[in-house]
Amino acid sequence: MRSNDYGEDVLAGDWRRPRKGQIPEVPAEPGLVAEDPGSGFCGAVVGCDKFGVTLEDRFGKRRVFPLAPAAFLIDGRPVTLTRPVAAPRGPARSASGSVHVAGVRAQVAKESRIYVEGLHDAELVEKIWGHDLRVEGVVVEYLEGVDDLPAIVDEFAPGEGRRLGVLVDHLVAGSKESRIAARVTSPHVLVAGHPYVDVWAAVKPSAVGIAAWPDVPRGLPWKEGVLAALGWGDDTGAAWKRILGSVTTYADLEPELLGRVEELIDFVTAP
Repeated sequence: MRSNDYGEDVLAGDWRRPRKGQIPEVPAEPGLVAEDPGSGFCGAVVGCDKFGVTLEDRFGKRRVFPLAPAAFLIDGRPVTLTRPVAAPRGPARSASGSVHVAGVRAQVAKESRIYVEGLHDAELVEKIWGHDLRVEGVVVEYLEGVDDLPAIVDEFAPGEGRRLGVLVDHLVAGSKESRIAARVTSPHVLVAGHPYVDVWAAVKPSAVGIAAWPDVPRGLPWKEGVLAALGWGDDTGAAWKRILGSVTTYADLEPELLGRVEELIDFVTAP
């Protein structure tokens, strides 16, 4: 006797594979946490294209996996990740996240300026905020240190319509930099800083492909200590090119730097 409720052979085909429709399809949206059961790698989605999906684990390590059917686990359950549907395009954004002003020419430079400590600081600011600064007509210059900052400020002669913003490394309570900054009292000057010994460390380790910036014992030059700990050789110029090349948007930088640069730009462009 045969029943219409069942097929001719319930064991026909590969009965171990999930039947079509049983495995949900989930768009691989940024931030979605998924696990590759084969390797045990678990991380958040940071990218998805025709080549596969990129996951980043909590240590900042990234791996790319193909978008195969039922290839991932979410909350322990198998799913098929799919490419997310492209959202309607909004206004283009610059590397800093601001609206990109297309076709605009750089303005004639304003009298107001932003000073940073070194060449690396200047190159990083240019890479992320260069578009914004050209739109506003603000020039960034580097000082090769802030030991003579009060004299530099006096030489600049700040005043109405001639403001000066200064970005300082390692501006924390009790530091040499904080004592120097306290000597600058002009209302037309804003000294702002991040807590890192060097601007290198204001780049997120995950962007560079490392778990964390090494702790360098006091008394050792910080950059040289970092290179030794990471096994990057002894060429600080080549190391900086590697770090700067890993930065594409503001999301690759620590908030402590982002906030201070935005604050300085607002200060020197205020009416």
